[in-house]
Amino acid sequence: MPFWLHRSGGAARLDQRRTFTTFVVTLVSLFAAGIAGAASLPSPPLRELRWLDPGLPRGEVVRALTTEPAECLVAPVDAAQQARIAIGRAVFRSPLLLGGQAARAGISCASCHRAGRGNPHFVFPGVSGAPGTADVTSSLFSSKRGDGIFNPRPIPDLAVNPATVDRNPAKTDLSRFIHGQIVEEFDGLEPPAAVLAGLAAYVGALGGRCGGDVARTAVAEAGDAKAAVLAARQLLATRDQPAAHLLLAAARSALGRLDERYASVSGIGRRLAARDGELRQVQALATTDPASAIGALDGWKRRFDKDSEAMVASQDRSLYSARMLEAALSTTRSR
Repeated sequence: MPFWLHRSGGAARLDQRRTFTTFVVTLVSLFAAGIAGAASLPSPPLRELRWLDPGLPRGEVVRALTTEPAECLVAPVDAAQQARIAIGRAVFRSPLLLGGQAARAGISCASCHRAGRGNPHFVFPGVSGAPGTADVTSSLFSSKRGDGIFNPRPIPDLAVNPATVDRNPAKTDLSRFIHGQIVEEFDGLEPPAAVLAGLAAYVGALGGRCGGDVARTAVAEAGDAKAAVLAARQLLATRDQPAAHLLLAAARSALGRLDERYASVSGIGRRLAARDGELRQVQALATTDPASAIGALDGWKRRFDKDSEAMVASQDRSLYSARMLEAALSTTRSR
């Protein structure tokens, strides 16, 4: 069993269930059906290795997993637009948004579009041809758009090479395009209106000046989790429980990514499992008592801020460290 689903001392490392709207979607498998031989591979230290080009030299693997492209996000001055972008940015990184086999495999929009950009090393059996390509009409991911023809295309950089879709926020072209990707290309559930608007706002804001690659850090990942929780809090304040539920799921996904990186650091896993359990309880509470859920999230934030301090202090011993990741890969791949 992969270690990110391992249960120890009666407590789950992290509960991987991610549900919204109907509250019944459960992520119980990490691999898409039909991937021959995947289950027999040694468990890697990070799930992302499942769709990383297997031909990459180890040094490039370490670099790909410890850095990512600069995001190139144009931050608006308008507070309402900032809130929409925060929602979109969070769910862009959540596997549950896509649904179907992609969600079960743990794939999110950010798997192909790292930091909203591209991913030249993305390889998924049955979907990719050369690294950095994907067949968007694959029957593996879509029962609606699957055409039975293997025709992978290069994954575009959403900031540098935007899709030929009008991003004018006064129009609905981008929203309709994203909606089709979610519910048709990936068999996802109908997204709440606030989530769809947030995704359009986030993708529409990509395209600012880009720097080079940046380090992936516990600070950034913890910031993603907290931002998703804050967005969920705002949605609960407007009684938009379905959208809030998905944002809480996005926060739990971020906790899962942190958990993978800290699997060998004593004490951090227990902290993350506790925070994840609290968010699961808030998800249930939000359906009947949004006001109490908001109060619970305020307490969660205070505790998570302390957890974040502990993670930053021990980051050099986590898999955010290139040295530690190199050692983990050497151990895993020598079995």
